[in-house]
Amino acid sequence: MRIVSGIQPTGDLHLGNLLGAILRWVAMQDEPGERFFFLADLHAITVDSDPDQLRANVREMTAALLASGIDPEKSVLFAHSDVPAHPELAWLLSCTARMGWLNRMTQFKAKSGKHKEKASVGLFTYPVLQAADVMLYGATHVPVGEDQKQHIELARDIADSFNHRTSEEVFVAPAPYIPKGRAARIMSLRDASNKMSKSDPSDMSRINLTDDDDTVRTKIKKARTDPEPLPDTLDGLEGREEARNLVGIMAAIKGRSEEDVLAEFAGQGFGQFKPALGDALVEMLAPIRQRLEEYRANPDKLDAVLDAGAEKARAAAQPRLDHAYKAIGLRR
Repeated sequence: MRIVSGIQPTGDLHLGNLLGAILRWVAMQDEPGERFFFLADLHAITVDSDPDQLRANVREMTAALLASGIDPEKSVLFAHSDVPAHPELAWLLSCTARMGWLNRMTQFKAKSGKHKEKASVGLFTYPVLQAADVMLYGATHVPVGEDQKQHIELARDIADSFNHRTSEEVFVAPAPYIPKGRAARIMSLRDASNKMSKSDPSDMSRINLTDDDDTVRTKIKKARTDPEPLPDTLDGLEGREEARNLVGIMAAIKGRSEEDVLAEFAGQGFGQFKPALGDALVEMLAPIRQRLEEYRANPDKLDAVLDAGAEKARAAAQPRLDHAYKAIGLRR
């Protein structure tokens, strides 16, 4: 098994980033196969971005990944833009992909909103770059959530079309890979109808990885809930989105099911549950925060990790890129 996955470099990392993606990557390192994890900075420029902030965000995300447990000895960690084979292959695949396929991609519609004509061409075609990202390494599996399965289907269509066009088996059609355990979808502490996000104007809506212990406990204490005690079954959380969110957070950080959490706290109010959740979060986040601060203070070490990872990624990517060029008739 060869797994490839990327994450956009963003600043001000929060609990949603950690539980929704980063710790799932960490868990994958103990499974058989090879892993290529990258900072998707080329995807980040599909919308306007500040160059200095983007560079800083790449280092920040690298520090967060390392602090959370990504081991460069177990996984190849690199920045997208350090491996030119990615955009090179994306162009070759763009000449195989069809407009109709991209028109069906729901994420472009969601991200471009009512002003599609003002959106960048890159925002429309970035699913082709995503396909290149995984096909370049012969990825057999790609970790995805439900909202990304459509992108894997597109990659499979492009791989099959390219292979048919060239009459060669150049690319593996990747399969979606659902990591063990339920995906943690962490919602806002102030409004559980929205995902936890750094763009929320209220800092109380999220747990930042840099929050100190007292701040973590205070934010959980003030998180929106309801006056009812916790039920003993998931059915009892129906319509109680804020309560479901906090139970889900406890389950994710403890590696337990929501049913197990409810079995422990059934009948208790949030006056008892919130302090327990705050303590559990502090126990998990404090060592990550300490390591994050150490990595932040040593940007040269971060750059060295990315440089070493990029060298490995370039070596792994080049043979398949060369094969694609030759198969389509561009190299002798």
